[in-house]
Amino acid sequence: MSDLKNKLALVFGGGRDIGGAVAVELARRGAQVALSYHGSNPTEVLAAIEATGQKALSRKVDALDTAAVRNFAVWAAEEAGNPIAVLVNVVGGLLARKRMEEMDDAFWDQVMALNTKSIFAMTQAALTHMEDGGAIVNVASQAGRDGGGPGGIAYGASKGALMSMTRGLAKELGPRRIRVNAVCPGMIATKFHDDFTKPEVRQRVAGMTPLGREGKAEEVAQLVVYLASDAASFVNGTNVDINGGILFS
Repeated sequence: MSDLKNKLALVFGGGRDIGGAVAVELARRGAQVALSYHGSNPTEVLAAIEATGQKALSRKVDALDTAAVRNFAVWAAEEAGNPIAVLVNVVGGLLARKRMEEMDDAFWDQVMALNTKSIFAMTQAALTHMEDGGAIVNVASQAGRDGGGPGGIAYGASKGALMSMTRGLAKELGPRRIRVNAVCPGMIATKFHDDFTKPEVRQRVAGMTPLGREGKAEEVAQLVVYLASDAASFVNGTNVDINGGILFS
């Protein structure tokens, strides 16, 4: 996938796990990477990027601060001195598992702001600096298809919205030859599940998965980078499952 060589790729939420793996894989493919982080320490990710022979731009960005999100896109393009060729929106989170009767307006709004509004703000800002023929890849979730696990209604709804946003953007940006796709990870071994999923539940889900295990962040990253590359030049508006076969769509 040499088509990514020296092209600027933004990873919104690239400090760890799937985002970190995406940033490193993009660098391995020769891309110039700019990543944002917030609640994580990106030291290991930045070191892994440098080990590829590339250097990365990084900036701490609160995804709930719309102005800061927009400024990151502008800053990255100006610092790199290149137009944006690839945008990968990884930012998102469950925040907490809450049933319908446990949620208040503030919680619902915060989940939606984190998982949808932040992506809207980043994408809108990035598009002003994106070259025609670029690519956007959103990280949605299996929860967007099946509604999520217990206490995950708000999260599942927000990821479903992101999947729909992906389809709409693909149609709107087609005339600019900017492709927009999303990946829908299932059970991936990340801090997300360390924090919010009990070990016995993870073990049970892995056992139900035809491949008999959880996925790895690096496996998701390889799919993301494929979708960002010219190898996927006629793939547009898709929400691609990566879940080991536990859910078909």
